[in-house]
Amino acid sequence: MATSVVRDSATRERAHELIRAYDGRAGSLGTLLGRVTPVDQVGVQERVASLSKRSIKKASKVWALDLAIRMMDLTTLEGKDTPGKVRALCQKGMHPLPGDPSIPHVAAICIYPTHVAEAKAALQGSGVKVASVATAFPSGQSFLDIKLAETRAAVAAGADEIDMVIDRGAFHSGDYQAVFEEIVAVKEACGEAHLKVILETGELGTFDNVRRASVLAMAAGADFIKTSTGKITPAATLPVTLVMLEAIRDFERVTGKQIGMKPAGGIRTAKEAIAYLVVLYETLGPRWMTPDWFRFGASSLLNDVLMQLEKERTGAYQRPDHFTLD
Repeated sequence: MATSVVRDSATRERAHELIRAYDGRAGSLGTLLGRVTPVDQVGVQERVASLSKRSIKKASKVWALDLAIRMMDLTTLEGKDTPGKVRALCQKGMHPLPGDPSIPHVAAICIYPTHVAEAKAALQGSGVKVASVATAFPSGQSFLDIKLAETRAAVAAGADEIDMVIDRGAFHSGDYQAVFEEIVAVKEACGEAHLKVILETGELGTFDNVRRASVLAMAAGADFIKTSTGKITPAATLPVTLVMLEAIRDFERVTGKQIGMKPAGGIRTAKEAIAYLVVLYETLGPRWMTPDWFRFGASSLLNDVLMQLEKERTGAYQRPDHFTLD
């Protein structure tokens, strides 16, 4: 069981310190989650609708598009992934527009664990990180010792970041302790690698559940919380992202711990990316406007951002075949 794996570990103790800080009392998971406030669904929808109408000037738009590239986890998570496809994706991540050094590299390449070593070698010295999914992605339906072994193997192969999925079955059964202990155990298995915890918000059902799962994951030691695997619909949405950002804001106010955010799945256009950045800035402020604290999980977003960036620079759209395929 997860509890035996992490009993008396420093990681577990840090998690319980966060619970005590958030709860303000002796600190237990039950009292922590009992104090998670309900979400005003109408208020969230109205806030997102208002922020989505914001327009930004050309100079700010160019800056936002550049930032969106630097925040991307360029992703391929398909059964047909090959070493050649991963190497090509790494090249695109390092040089999104070949011949134009003014275009920044992406934040990370996100892949399955079996391709980590290949990606690590291809990205050496580039500044692009290797993110690996783990813990029986995307379902999370496996034995804990297998999940932990996969996590350790991905880190040993060179992963800088681990994207884990929570046990949604346990969450919906009300076994929040099992979800918490599993995150703590995976965090322990990550060692020095950063941990992103995927909530799979499309399966959580309500904004209240999204907020509860966000607080649970942060208390358990997540470095980032992430919306989705990208394998189900709906994936990332602006309302869900706002709920998670507000949970991050409130968690930091109480505990002093800054947590990152990664919306993933279904974000395909530059216009959508800019809308997410507006919501991010208005909710958490400038400290989060960096790849260290915000990422886009994306497989098809980069080309549209490059197209819009070229439009802002030259005044004309390029043909889609001007850019390499994702």
